[in-house]
Amino acid sequence: MTRIAFLSTAHIHTKQFLENIAKATDGRTCVAVWDDVADRGRRYAEANKARFEASLDAILAAPDVDAFVICAENTRHIALLERVLPVGKPVFCEKPITTTAADAATVAALVAKHRTPLTCGYFQPFFKENRAVARLLDEKRFGQVTRVRFRNAHHAAYGHWFDNPDLAWFADPALAGGGAMMDMGAHAVHLLRSLFGRVDAVQAVIGNHAGVYPRVDDWGIATLRFASGVIGTVEAAWTQTGGIGGLEVVGSEASLWNTGSGLVVGAPGKQAQPLQPSDVRPDRMDRLVALARGQLDAGEAAADLAAVLDEAAIMDAIYAASRSGGWEQVARIPSIA
Repeated sequence: MTRIAFLSTAHIHTKQFLENIAKATDGRTCVAVWDDVADRGRRYAEANKARFEASLDAILAAPDVDAFVICAENTRHIALLERVLPVGKPVFCEKPITTTAADAATVAALVAKHRTPLTCGYFQPFFKENRAVARLLDEKRFGQVTRVRFRNAHHAAYGHWFDNPDLAWFADPALAGGGAMMDMGAHAVHLLRSLFGRVDAVQAVIGNHAGVYPRVDDWGIATLRFASGVIGTVEAAWTQTGGIGGLEVVGSEASLWNTGSGLVVGAPGKQAQPLQPSDVRPDRMDRLVALARGQLDAGEAAADLAAVLDEAAIMDAIYAASRSGGWEQVARIPSIA
């Protein structure tokens, strides 16, 4: 068995994570829920036949808990990570891991000190399509990669997704740390960092088009300058009412793009061929359980955690670049030996 405790149920994906646990047949179970909003936490605990624990100290010390899931508001991740990582049990934290580079460095230091297994709420690099792209990059099939792009967007603002009182914090900068770029752009940044390595500097334009949630951005475009020389573009929005998103890679020998029916690889004078998917890797709750059971390759886990922490630093620089109007350097997060 893997007995899991939830620390906060604020995030929109909490229900999805609990459904994954409830439907699984491998012995995973949610045994306890803590939430600083007691009514919210009790609702989730009762719906999932788990106990509600009013004391954070008590749930952290509970002997019947094997792993923790943090689904708090974005800017409250760091305070919970500072409490839970010293416990030493595996932790899943919803993305972004933190909203600042300084907090990401704090997390890196805690993991290095306590050797706590830690994973995050990203999933793009573990999909079969993006695993296939990683394979093609390893095989140098694109030649010299020069440009990459990822659009991650939906219509949350126009759809009033965050009018629900439980989700209103997404539009509060003090709790969310940002809007659509922090929410949707995080996935794009994490994927590009996972595939193309370290980012040195960024520039960005971020704003609000819909006026539905005016205190935060509902769209943004960022340019990433990778250490390798690759130039990347990230587009994020809560105002996307149509169009094709996803990954695009441009190289000297071939390119990859989304046709709307799937990813293809093509080159001038050659017919584009459908991308042949690779094996999938566990993500989200499946990844936490694999981590808790020692079933996740240590090198894979370490590489992804480095990308998770770097994403926080890249996003911090993106928001700084939007404010300054120029290029901003990306802070270096200390490696975890």
